[in-house]
Amino acid sequence: MSERGIDAITLTVIWNGIMSIAEELGITLRHTAFSEGVREGDDFSTAVFDRQGRMIAQGNFSPGHLGSMPYVVQHVREYFPEDTLKPGDSIALNDSFMGSGHFPDVFQVMPVFLEGAIIGYVATSAHQVDIGGAAPGSQKVHGVTESFQEGLRILPVRLVCEGVFDEDIMRIVLGNVRMPDKVRGDLSAQHGANLTAADRLAQLHRDYGTDLIEQVHELILDRTETHMRESLSQVPEGTFSFEDYMDDYGADTDPIKVAVDITFKEGAVTLDFSRSSDQVPAAINSYINYTRAYAVFAVKVFCDAHFPQNAGGMRPINVVAREGSFFNPSFPAPSGGRAILQIRIFDAINGAMAKALPDRAMGAFSHWSNPNIGGIDDRTGRPFVAYDVILGGYGGRIDCDGAEGMSPVMNCSNIPVEVHEANNPIRVQQMTFIPDSGGAGKHRGGCGLRKDIELLNSSATLSLLGDRHKYAPYGLFGGEDGNRGETVLNPHLNAEPLGSKEIRELKKGDVVSIRLSGAGGYGDPSERDPAAIAADLADGYITER
Repeated sequence: MSERGIDAITLTVIWNGIMSIAEELGITLRHTAFSEGVREGDDFSTAVFDRQGRMIAQGNFSPGHLGSMPYVVQHVREYFPEDTLKPGDSIALNDSFMGSGHFPDVFQVMPVFLEGAIIGYVATSAHQVDIGGAAPGSQKVHGVTESFQEGLRILPVRLVCEGVFDEDIMRIVLGNVRMPDKVRGDLSAQHGANLTAADRLAQLHRDYGTDLIEQVHELILDRTETHMRESLSQVPEGTFSFEDYMDDYGADTDPIKVAVDITFKEGAVTLDFSRSSDQVPAAINSYINYTRAYAVFAVKVFCDAHFPQNAGGMRPINVVAREGSFFNPSFPAPSGGRAILQIRIFDAINGAMAKALPDRAMGAFSHWSNPNIGGIDDRTGRPFVAYDVILGGYGGRIDCDGAEGMSPVMNCSNIPVEVHEANNPIRVQQMTFIPDSGGAGKHRGGCGLRKDIELLNSSATLSLLGDRHKYAPYGLFGGEDGNRGETVLNPHLNAEPLGSKEIRELKKGDVVSIRLSGAGGYGDPSERDPAAIAADLADGYITER
């Protein structure tokens, strides 16, 4: 029996039931979504909350959404008290401060009723393929100086009333986006997935009783908090610091300092990003919810990787940044391109944690790229947006090399070439690992990825969203840095270099070659096993040089 008098079997059955609802919620959303980013790229998340709005369970999806959802639900409850909600209602928002840091991420929160009373909430987030703004895909960085330029901002609204979409609100939303069919489809998929999860959660309460399930909630949250505090207490007490730099926030702009000070004390931790740069006049700032989300994720990776994340596990973790700084900007700071910060937040924390827990740290990740190519499709006369996620490799670790072609931190997926080509007027000429790009070490870093994309349309707008063109991913403990990334326009002609966050108008036949940085190595390269070197040569990860 547990300390609350709940036997282990009942606790396990209820807990697994709640977890399965969160996972099934995501599976339903993936299978019913319209856009490639959600359906193929897994750029969405799901979670289940109790009636107090505390996160009890989450699906295994994107940390940036999941770490923001507890705050999303609290904002929803402030705008819509319990007595104003009805079964089938769905509250939507995408505000950067309230949500996960940029407008394309639209959240839907649904109250779950049983016998006329709210027993909990289910929530989904999905990155919409377009939400309006200055460029297709709504992630233009340079030239965007305030959030009002970034597209449609949605404060909490009742998008669905008793199971029926509010068509007045939908007209406003769909009238301000470039791809209304896909946006409507994904919003409908979110609502449908929430409905199925709400039904399952209500049935769970019928089967076991709300009183018992709420006791399980308290037990789960308390145990998770206790376990997290125990894990944090195993880290040496003290403050550990690290700083790095992002390339810039547009052509001819200064680098952005990414700095963190992590203090462990008495089973709790504070991560302070206040020494980082001030907020910048470009759409790349990280609102505090987004900063919190990836900071919490990083702490879990180092201290508590296998225990579930919920409201209890987040209690001992405090994330702060001075107001007006890059990691806690003030409205209306723009933030559409904030997606590329996820790896940089983790890399900064990893660099600091290497001083506290060197056996758990790794070389810096290969940076990823999130380009958008959009315009009017010559074949149909309708808008298109080719939203891509190009993912690289892990850094070397104390006991293994970095893996290639993975999704570090973001937890999304490479969208298949065939899907891109079937839905957009583009051709992928090549997609391959870049030899010799990973940092050397006793355990080498993962290789960068190269993807060359040809435009088949008469014209289109390219919005680049990348980094590590100037500041290479660092190696650790004698491991070498990974190679820097680069983006090249028409590599087989004049090979014009592009900035990591550049906006460029393309014409038919143009080829954009996106080349990710390699990941950092770990340990002295002279200690590398000769058999590992031979295997790398055979696999093409390195060459004779």
